[in-house]
Amino acid sequence: MSVSIELIKELRNLTAASIADCRHALAETGGDIVKAKDLLRKKGLEIAAKKQGRAAKEGRIESYVHTGNKIGVLLEVNCETDFVARNEEFRQFTKDVAMQIAALSPTYIKKEDVPEDVLKEEKNKELFLKEYVLLEQPFIKDSAITIKDYLGNLLAKFSENIVIRRFERYKIGE
Repeated sequence: MSVSIELIKELRNLTAASIADCRHALAETGGDIVKAKDLLRKKGLEIAAKKQGRAAKEGRIESYVHTGNKIGVLLEVNCETDFVARNEEFRQFTKDVAMQIAALSPTYIKKEDVPEDVLKEEKNKELFLKEYVLLEQPFIKDSAITIKDYLGNLLAKFSENIVIRRFERYKIGE
């Protein structure tokens, strides 16, 4: 199937995928831009999953101080390259995650970080994970997605390992 240049440009602007990948995705989905975007995201996540073992030694330390200077957050997010660390979307992601931590005060980054004995004590494990695990929390700017989904979008876009390494939340009086 022949795909128009305008459609390829539109998909490229939405996903930042290569022109060839956009053309292939549109051809594979019959020119449906929504399905092509999902297909590119899926392929990007598969590539990122293969790169999970790779060292993420670049990144950023993000700070966030909430209005009134009563709550503050320091966050470390790592990636593989300095190119991604300086990217505006990556920087926005780190700011959004720091704000998420300030607002919802998670205790753990991922499910695997929760000790078994803590999880055993909980009656509603799913609710506990959504409340105290950062990656499982609904994103405060768009409750339709979780922080894990937001991170997945970045992984798909940049096709490299991105890891929320650690954070510290400070609140006056705690």
